Amino acid sequence: QQDGLAFVGYVSTANSGGFASVRTRNFEPPLDLGAYTGMELRVKGDGQRYKFFLRDGAGWDTVAYAYSFDTVAGDWVTVRIPFAEMKAVQRARVVQRAPISAGQIYSLQIMLSKFEYDRQLNPHFIAGPFQLLVETVKVY
Repeated sequence: QQDGLAFVGYVSTANSGGFASVRTRNFEPPLDLGAYTGMELRVKGDGQRYKFFLRDGAGWDTVAYAYSFDTVAGDWVTVRIPFAEMKAVQRARVVQRAPISAGQIYSLQIMLSKFEYDRQLNPHFIAGPFQLLVETVKVY
């Protein structure tokens, strides 16, 4: 038994599928992370590549800032996500946008997707059951 969030499920590529996601509601007020360099996750995964997203806008389908990270099946890993290395994306397409405004973070999201960015395939994606345990999400 491990404390934390369990992002588990079954992902299928049928019917234009190929992704699963979990996301917070918008923070009210938004988080002010402007004094920090990035986010740090402590996760135990299944060997697949996941994405972590932050949004600095309040809209549901707004531009998000993404960072892909690999997991090691059955092992805890620490993932450091520098704000400066996050890619501005809209539905997995990279868009030209200013760097993230860390002073106003509205939501956090974790996703497993068959796509990386701009229609490139995620090299570590496997359809079927998945599991990512998240012990901590913090700033550094």
